Amino acid sequence: MSLCFRPRAALAILALSAGLAASAAHAEIVVTDDAGRQLRLAAPAKRIVSLAPHVTELLFAAGAGDKVVGAVNYSDYPEAATRLPQVGGYNNVDLEAVAALKPDLVVAWKTGNRGGNLDRLSALGIPVYVNEPRSLEDVASSLETLGRLAGTQLSAFHAAAAFRERQAMLQKRYGQRPPVRTFYQIWNQPLMTVNGEHLISKVIALCGGENVFAGLPQLAPTVGTEAVLAANPEAIVASGMGEARPEWLDQWKNWDRLTASQRGNLFFIPPELIQRHTPRILDGASRLCAQLEEARARR
Repeated sequence: MSLCFRPRAALAILALSAGLAASAAHAEIVVTDDAGRQLRLAAPAKRIVSLAPHVTELLFAAGAGDKVVGAVNYSDYPEAATRLPQVGGYNNVDLEAVAALKPDLVVAWKTGNRGGNLDRLSALGIPVYVNEPRSLEDVASSLETLGRLAGTQLSAFHAAAAFRERQAMLQKRYGQRPPVRTFYQIWNQPLMTVNGEHLISKVIALCGGENVFAGLPQLAPTVGTEAVLAANPEAIVASGMGEARPEWLDQWKNWDRLTASQRGNLFFIPPELIQRHTPRILDGASRLCAQLEEARARR
């Protein structure tokens, strides 16, 4: 863009900011959540409880961190989230603790929270928004929707735009690279992976990889060792439970007929960078893309 158009662009951004602020201040907020339910708020939420670690992170990324008054265990990013009152775990929410915080919005996780608990919160008159990103675009749109609900549209807009821009850069660089057949391992006992509908599988595709178990019907299926050997992935990527590479990843070296083992393509990515549906998933994607490039170089 030439310099002569920049003032016009700046004015457009200012107009957008003013429009977003006016909308947040006066308009009723009507959204449809990821469970297909319509939610109406008369005004932006001021007291939000998060029922999943990824939701907590999304709320902070959308500029609504100062409106979050409670969260579930393991809501550990950003650092400010660790100081929030806790309301149990995502699969065993303490409903009394949630109600005691007097939220005007609860943001839940579709596949993580128990439906009965969400129904009970709704019965108490607490608005519940259900979140479930299944694609990278869903992460960006989640930021925008949460920004609308919290009245922080401008911050959320910028966060979503930055996410989309970074995703596009990764797609341009790696999306057309020669495919690498990839097995993503969540855990070893039971041996778990992801199917093609899972967000992690979309990250694999972003990097030019092919999920060898994309065709399975379950979102996070259990598979057997023989199935992995039969699929013969060129790369195995594991997450585990924390920052340390899991010891069980190297057990694949015992199968010397496995291409991933033969070529030393046994990779690790910390789970918080690839298993949370947040902007940081592109940090995990960057690592994964670099790892699949290593696998290509070893052919």
